[in-house]
Amino acid sequence: MGNYLVLQTDFGLGDGAVSAMYGVAHMVSNEIVIGDLTHEIPPYDIWAASYRLYQTVKYWPKETVFVSVVDPGVGSARRSIAAKTSSGHYIITPDNGSLTHILHYQGIKEIRSINEVTSRLPHSEESHTFHGRDIYAYNGARLACGEISFEELGSVVAADSIETLSLVEAKHDEHILEGSIDVLDIRFGSLWTNIPLAFMKEAAIAHDDQLQVTIFHQGKKVYQNIMKFAKSFADVNIGEPLVYVNSLVNIGVAVNQDSFSKLYHIGTGTDWTIQLRKAPKIVFE
Repeated sequence: MGNYLVLQTDFGLGDGAVSAMYGVAHMVSNEIVIGDLTHEIPPYDIWAASYRLYQTVKYWPKETVFVSVVDPGVGSARRSIAAKTSSGHYIITPDNGSLTHILHYQGIKEIRSINEVTSRLPHSEESHTFHGRDIYAYNGARLACGEISFEELGSVVAADSIETLSLVEAKHDEHILEGSIDVLDIRFGSLWTNIPLAFMKEAAIAHDDQLQVTIFHQGKKVYQNIMKFAKSFADVNIGEPLVYVNSLVNIGVAVNQDSFSKLYHIGTGTDWTIQLRKAPKIVFE
């Protein structure tokens, strides 16, 4: 194991919850290097947790252990699971859909069910509401430092038995590219879609082309505009919208130095879809 443990939660940093997870991990081993993916997932937002894993996991060394705790069903009958991804990473998380994007876009080799009764922080048996500390951080640390193997975490479960969230597949024909607005570039308010750059190339859309961008909420058109397919934000004036390629090599929509999401009240998830097409050329007579 590489001794890397990366934590993601919806806990925030306003109290001691994340620090307690750090402490448990270091009680298991002082050799563990702990990183934070984010602790600012919106409360109970499993979709965001799933997407942030997809955004981040493959950029850490193989055998890094990720612990993702967005767990509105804590203490219920939902399972605790550990996954070995096709990229050679490990994720320990509730079985509530948080592996959706990894499973769909990157692949999972094997999933094991963790026994919440026997595989937990010693003397924590009476606590039923902080599995992030007592089960996930504890077992994540044991796996990261090599105290326990992936196989020893629990019995194999079928990949098709785990909970998954609904996804909208990106698609295109000769003229129209369509997908979902999966997540925001949080700090800057840009929209990240699931439309891959490859679709733009197949549609012969090149940088500097003018595109017609249409956004729908539950099938109802809520925004439409013409904007440039730009290489960088600096290719348009401040306050102007643009289409660009994000860090996952998918298509994004933004406003230079402003929040597209806030300006136009655009949200994320499968209720929000987007269409791109080359804008009709205006002919002046």
